[in-house]
Amino acid sequence: MQLILKMKKRTILSLAFILVTAGKTFSQVNKNPIPAIIEKDGRHALLVDGKPFLILGGQAHNSSGWPAMLPQLWLAVEKLHANTLEVPVYWEQIEAQRGKFDFSVVDTLLIQARQHKVHLVLLWFATWKNGSNHYMPEWMKQDAAKYPNVSGKGGKHVDSPSPHAKATLDADINAFTKVMYHLKQTDAQHTVIMVQVENESGTWDSVRDYSQTAQKLFEGPVPAELLKPEVLKALNRPTNATGTWQQVFGDDADEYFHAWSVAKFVGQVAAAGKAVYPLPLYVNAALRDPLTNPKATNYESGGPTDNVIPIWKAAAPTIDLLAPDIYLSGSEKVLKVIELYSRPDNTLFVPEAGLIPDNAKYLYDVIAHGGIGFSPFGIDDNGQGKKPAEIAEKLAPFAQEYAAATPMMRELATWAFEGKIKAVVEHDDQAKQTIDLGTWQTVVTFGSRNGGQTKANAQPYCKLMIVQLSENKFILMGTQCHVTFKPTGANADKAWQYLKVEEGYYKNGVFKALRILNGDETDWGGPAFGDQPTVLRVSVVVR
Repeated sequence: MQLILKMKKRTILSLAFILVTAGKTFSQVNKNPIPAIIEKDGRHALLVDGKPFLILGGQAHNSSGWPAMLPQLWLAVEKLHANTLEVPVYWEQIEAQRGKFDFSVVDTLLIQARQHKVHLVLLWFATWKNGSNHYMPEWMKQDAAKYPNVSGKGGKHVDSPSPHAKATLDADINAFTKVMYHLKQTDAQHTVIMVQVENESGTWDSVRDYSQTAQKLFEGPVPAELLKPEVLKALNRPTNATGTWQQVFGDDADEYFHAWSVAKFVGQVAAAGKAVYPLPLYVNAALRDPLTNPKATNYESGGPTDNVIPIWKAAAPTIDLLAPDIYLSGSEKVLKVIELYSRPDNTLFVPEAGLIPDNAKYLYDVIAHGGIGFSPFGIDDNGQGKKPAEIAEKLAPFAQEYAAATPMMRELATWAFEGKIKAVVEHDDQAKQTIDLGTWQTVVTFGSRNGGQTKANAQPYCKLMIVQLSENKFILMGTQCHVTFKPTGANADKAWQYLKVEEGYYKNGVFKALRILNGDETDWGGPAFGDQPTVLRVSVVVR
């Protein structure tokens, strides 16, 4: 009873949220619950401190996780207005000597993240990093016979670890479980909210491993987990298929076999770590073109690309989510990727996006799809000594969005989980777009407004997000566009008007109005948004 009274003002709603949506009992809820991913009706939320949390993240360059590099990294985090830093931890440093573990770098990250009031997502650079094994400790690199690489066709050397090497698997499991145990013992504050297992696992330059060990498995039967009717159906195969990989999967057999092999390896590492400390775990994907269905010779085979998601889900059920690294260009491709990785069985999270102005707009679409976070890659100066002003300029397109979203981060995370958010981003053709809101539609015109005329944006970087609070009340946030509402259905031919349009911001979960917009600010095609993200609360009424 004393606990409830003490927590009443701040957390009773949060507790009720968890109890209802995640099915937890009161005995499972404590003052500092471990981060968790929950699902309801095919939508997902990341809980941090027991409440939905939106990762406004930034990822460090590959070699910036060392203590000497951290001052520049924290400067970038500050300029970005990020609430989470994604940063590598390196197997080659943690176990430089076989069986001897050094967590000093991890401890430094934890201490400094707390000082800067930032959460961490740790990236386990281990057996795989971009398809290679370059982060293995030296004692493993010097014993290629025991820790072999993939064998290509005809014995071709391939710079990628074999997923069939039990010694490699055992060593990775041992090291990763030590990392997770250390976090369990030293991070009671839950500074670390997720861990990425490996990095862009898979293989370049060979569709699969052709070693003797791999070939024997390939010529054997397909594992029972993949012969379940729902998995075969998702892979467009007859639901009663059975036999060898070639018999069941035909032309896709090589790639599907490798995807299974890599996923099974990574899934075992993840399962062992989660058994020690059950933080949310994910893997990231080096993408293929989502529109043309290319052959696996054109991308990193075996990783969690969109066409093998069902295989990864079957092989590695302990992994909480498969996350796309977005370096593709063009709105059609990027929006398709977001759609493909937003699934009832997969929480959407973008852990890497190219640090270019165009990508900042996709934060809105990720949130509208119920995503739990977004992060551009390479936010720091990578040891190049750039001035703070130069770093700030580089980060500005993302920083302005994070600055606007931060005061309402918890609300955005909750609305996304509840399915209340819709968004549009400016396509390459810069055409108008329409958002369906049930009894209303919103037409979004991109560009700056001058009276009744619209001037096209110089680049298609702009976007709009709408939160439907009730049938006639909305929160809008966007840049360089203007909107107009119109009733639908039985009211389609009726007159309507804005009941009230308020410009403001969120503070402690409450909208604070700065001013009421009217006249020139709402006529001439509806409320307009400028270069900086603006938050409006809009009420409309049919006359």
